[in-house]
Amino acid sequence: MKIDGGCHCGHITYEAEVDPERVVVCNCEDCQKLSGSPFRSVVFSKENGFKLLSGELKIYLKTGGSGAKRQQAFCPECGSSIYSTSEQGGPVYGIRTGSVNQCAQLVPKNRIFTRSEQPWVLDLASLPHAEGAS
Repeated sequence: MKIDGGCHCGHITYEAEVDPERVVVCNCEDCQKLSGSPFRSVVFSKENGFKLLSGELKIYLKTGGSGAKRQQAFCPECGSSIYSTSEQGGPVYGIRTGSVNQCAQLVPKNRIFTRSEQPWVLDLASLPHAEGAS
């Protein structure tokens, strides 16, 4: 599936070829800290399937619990998270679905790192809700 997207301020734009069957909700502590949220949704690109169209990404090299280093790429202007990938860059990118214009079509197929999942996260649908700010 071909997607496109970018950051909140518009400095970064990209396109990618992704596998819509490889969409996960990650509950790891790194994703929680890096996103400022209790989880993050990620779609994986096909090999070498990510292309930056505009802007220059800021890269933060994060060492995970396994010892593996991962690039965390984000917009240097607004801070929007765009992807993570190997220390060398590619060949597969974990694209943050919140940055994807076709986000609604990327339905998660799996939840990972559930040992770090916040205990209330599965009860979100039961909360009162409003279509705008309350």
